[in-house]
Amino acid sequence: MKGLPASCFCGAVEFSLTARPMFIHACHCRDCQIQVGGPFAINGIIEAEHVVQTKGPKPKRYPMPTESGRPHDIYRCPTCATALWSDYGRRKVMLFVRMTLLRPKKGFGGQALRLTNPDAHIFTKSKLPCDELMLLDEVLALKARGKKTKSQWSKDAPIAHTTVKGATTKKPAGVFSVYYDMQTEWPAASLKRREACLAAMKPKAG
Repeated sequence: MKGLPASCFCGAVEFSLTARPMFIHACHCRDCQIQVGGPFAINGIIEAEHVVQTKGPKPKRYPMPTESGRPHDIYRCPTCATALWSDYGRRKVMLFVRMTLLRPKKGFGGQALRLTNPDAHIFTKSKLPCDELMLLDEVLALKARGKKTKSQWSKDAPIAHTTVKGATTKKPAGVFSVYYDMQTEWPAASLKRREACLAAMKPKAG
C-alpha cells in the first residue's frame, strides 16, 4: 500500500505508515485522558518497521509512570511536543501511533480520517460523561426496556457497540468496560502479524 502521511502539530516531524494498523483502540483510561487532555486517545497498533520517519529531528522519548509498573515511553516532537507514538513495554518492535496525526493528501479526501475509526473502546469504566450518548446507546436502550446490561456479559465481552465501524475490523466497534479477548476481536490477519512481530523479539537459537 502507499504510505499514509502523518505529522506533528508544527510539521517539524513527518512520518508515514507503510501498512494499515493491526488494530485501533480508543482508550478511555484516566492516564490517557490526562496525557492527551481529552476524553480518550486513539492508538493504532502497528509494527515499528511500518512507521517510517520522513522528515525532521529524532523524536524525544519520555518515560511515563504506569499503575502496572511496566514501561511506557511516549515519543514526542522535540519542537512542539506533540505525542507521536507510544512504546508499551519498551518492546521496540510494536508501536501505538496517535491516529489523529494522519494528514489527508491529494486524492485521498476524508479517507485518512476514516482510518482513525477505533475497532474497540477500552477502559470505558472511566469514560467521561460526555461519552454517554456517543458510546452507550445500546446500553441505554437496554436499561429503558428494563433488561440487564453489564451483568449478563463476561468481563471480556462488549457492553455495547458503536454505530461507527472500525477501520480494521469493518464492524461496529465494541465498547469494553476494561479490556477484551484479543482472539475474539482482532482480525485473523492482524493476529498473524502480531505473532510475527513479537517473534522478532525472541533471541535466535545458537
